[in-house]
Parts: sequence; structure tokens; C-alpha cells
Amino acid sequence: MSWIRKVFLFYYDGFCNMTVGKSLWVIILIKLFILFVILRLFFFPDVLKKNFDNDAARSEYVIDELTNPK
Repeated sequence: MSWIRKVFLFYYDGFCNMTVGKSLWVIILIKLFILFVILRLFFFPDVLKKNFDNDAARSEYVIDELTNPK
């Protein structure tokens, strides 16, 4: 048996035998979903896509901002 399979089976068996840990993992996954999906949609809009029509204009703006910061 390879060591990768042994490691996988170790963690798989550990997660299957959890009781309280499963509900904690559900809470962690819900929290990560809220942080990365919901907050990104409302608080971090895609400014480059909204303000520029094509990739050339976006890249020119980014290069200009990186080389000539205000």
C-alpha cells in the first residue's frame, strides 16, 4: 500500500468517525462561503471590468498604476 493511500485512509477514517466535528466543519464551510462569495459580490465589485471595455485598456491602466502610483 502506498503512503499516499495510507494518509488518505487515515484522514477519511478520522472524518467518518467524527461526531461533534462534522457540525463544526459545516459551520466552517458556511462561514467560508459567506466570506468568499457573499461579501465579494456586495463589497468587492470588479472595477476593471466595469470601467474598461477591453483587455488592452485594462492592462494599460494596471501598468500605468503600477509604474506611476499617485
